[in-house]
Amino acid sequence: MNFFEKRENELIYRENGETVIVSPWGENSLRIRSAILSEPVKDNTGALLPVPELSGEIHIEDMCAAITNGNITVRLAVQPWGNNLQISFFNGRGELLLSEITNGNALAKKARHFTPLAGDSFKLKASFISNPDEKIYGMGQYQQEIFNLKGCNLELAHRNSQASIPFYMSSLGYGFLWNNAAIGEVHFGLNTTEWVANATTQLDYWITAGDTPADIERAYSDVTGRAPMMPEYGLGFWQCKLRYYNQEQVLKVAREYKRRGIPIDVIVIDYYHWKRCGDWRFDEEYFPDPKAMIDELKAMGIETMVSVWPQVDYRSENYNEMRQQGLLVKINSGIDVQMLFHGNNVFMDATNPRTREYVWEKCRKNYAELGINTFWLDEAEPEFTEYAFDNYRYHAGAVSAIGNIYPREYARLFYEGQKNNGQKDIVNLIRCAWAGSQRYGALVWSGDIMSTYEDFRKQICAGIHMGISGIPWWTTDIGGFHGGDTRSEDFKELLIRWFQFGTFCPVMRIHGCRLPGTDIYNKEGEKREWTGADNEVWSYGEEACEIMVKFINVREAMRDYTRELMRQAHETGAPVMRALFYEFPDDENCYDIADSYMYGGDILVAPVCHEHKTSRRVYLPKGASWICAIDGKKYDGGQSYEISAPLNTLPVFLRDGRQEYLVGKI
Repeated sequence: MNFFEKRENELIYRENGETVIVSPWGENSLRIRSAILSEPVKDNTGALLPVPELSGEIHIEDMCAAITNGNITVRLAVQPWGNNLQISFFNGRGELLLSEITNGNALAKKARHFTPLAGDSFKLKASFISNPDEKIYGMGQYQQEIFNLKGCNLELAHRNSQASIPFYMSSLGYGFLWNNAAIGEVHFGLNTTEWVANATTQLDYWITAGDTPADIERAYSDVTGRAPMMPEYGLGFWQCKLRYYNQEQVLKVAREYKRRGIPIDVIVIDYYHWKRCGDWRFDEEYFPDPKAMIDELKAMGIETMVSVWPQVDYRSENYNEMRQQGLLVKINSGIDVQMLFHGNNVFMDATNPRTREYVWEKCRKNYAELGINTFWLDEAEPEFTEYAFDNYRYHAGAVSAIGNIYPREYARLFYEGQKNNGQKDIVNLIRCAWAGSQRYGALVWSGDIMSTYEDFRKQICAGIHMGISGIPWWTTDIGGFHGGDTRSEDFKELLIRWFQFGTFCPVMRIHGCRLPGTDIYNKEGEKREWTGADNEVWSYGEEACEIMVKFINVREAMRDYTRELMRQAHETGAPVMRALFYEFPDDENCYDIADSYMYGGDILVAPVCHEHKTSRRVYLPKGASWICAIDGKKYDGGQSYEISAPLNTLPVFLRDGRQEYLVGKI
């Protein structure tokens, strides 16, 4: 029997209706696809971009075959019991990186297990042997304080504050992308790693080998895309709150920043500046002359960002046309209400090219033509009132089969519209992402999190994981979103500590639903979305204001440095916010540190993230010397130190004396 064949640059295995295709896909990387009673396709809803074809070195024998591409080799072995195939991957030194499970002899297990569903779909489980000493990082944004994901069970689905990006980096020296947008789950167990797609037509994953984390990240971004260059206004401070509800309020805040001489790059106008979801324009009652407002802000050197929601209210001026044209997400059964919020709402279908054209045309006319260059793409999961994924259908297919692409296509809608409109260096804030979102100018923020120290710590971990997952542009609501009471001294302390952390995030943006709030009623007597308490830096007293302005000025002092980090992200895929092991892969201690990170290659940041603490323990990686930015004191690497950090500062260390201009400014 001939189990294997070579077709151009690909290695193919066939047995009992299954076809497996192994293809070189980028340098030092391979793509594996499998299908039942059909040929696996190259073009699907996955994250991989077309790449130049490479000629791997292929060897075929009766019961085994291999293909080598650069420093990665895959070996395919047919097992005697049932002719099942086991696939194993090795680096250039011949060291095992990852292997599928065996058939277990009499157990007759399958590494690629397809369970038929109705139609042509299958439930798929792919199983790999687990190395218990392996450490795993990435996978997007999950709200947990877990750094090494080994042992974790993760849902492959998006929710408000959860972004599932199925790429991980292993401490063994490889990166793995589950190139499947189906709703599912992954289990990083001690005995096996199991990937599950609830509904799919084929198996599809990609793997790369690299000597350093930077090598792996570069290869991953080669095949999924890189962020554009960050615009200049992305380098400074962004002011936001829930919510500036009228034109006068927006201008009053901007003028006060200018009067005080506090640097500000962007002011954000949050949701319900419209009358109904799906109108995609300003409500004239509250914003009677938005162009004049935007022009005045531009004259002050401030960009205007506006919130956009994908919901369409039944009462929206665009609902009937969009429904008739088939531009909306469909529910499979029941009453078609997908979110209850200020009315009955359904979602626009971002996976439909015609929807993307329609919605961009509304936003071009009602926002871009007024001078707005940057958008806040909220509700991007999308946030179904019930996350009953099996009950929804997109133009691209059933949500159970392709649902995770929605935030990427939402970002694509605006990116392609802005690009066709002549705009360059595009950045849009968005609440979720999938693999490849970065190529559409997606700046992801971590969603509607709580104003607690626990949530604060979770964001540090999330930001590091997101950078590994290929999303270099990431931020968070400084101070948290829910529960921040401006009358509370404890909250003010939390806000300051979070503000310090935000200074060393890829984008620095304050936001939140601050208490106490004020109800808003329009001229017709209808209750509108409320507005929270003041959230500007001077809103929390002189001491807090002085500290926050100090850190805005630190951010300004780092503008050239941050611009260089953005250039690196654009050209190489390097995260802006980096795990310590990314820069120090030979220091084993760095693989377990979740509450410190590198802001680029030169600056180590150790946020104070526990209540009422005025010092913290900081580990400084070996292989470098370190200068404390607080006082200029020198420290040796490879050791931990207790560092004093009163409320007006935080531990920041400069690698080998670089960026010394920060000494005394922190």
